[in-house]
Amino acid sequence: MTTKRVTTKKRIPEFKSREDEAKFWDSHDTTEFEAEFKPVHARFAKNLTEGITIRLDSETLGALRDLAHEKGVGPTTLVRMWLIERLGDEGKAVRRRAVSRR
Repeated sequence: MTTKRVTTKKRIPEFKSREDEAKFWDSHDTTEFEAEFKPVHARFAKNLTEGITIRLDSETLGALRDLAHEKGVGPTTLVRMWLIERLGDEGKAVRRRAVSRR
């Protein structure tokens, strides 16, 4: 008789702090949790030579910083991501309107 080995999917716990997370990963290997990972598409900006200044009230800036922190990026990176995404969406809309006018 053969016995079937049952493997259970390990769950990555929620962490209360970065220190707790660091301690966890010091004693665990990411290969234990491969089933929980999913691929992501990442683009890295190159040659960011120009900039603009945007003035925000302190409440809006605080909310932006909080959201960026939750996502693990800086506030300027998050805004840059939003702008690129929106410009892409707007560009698609402009192209669709141009095609529909033909």
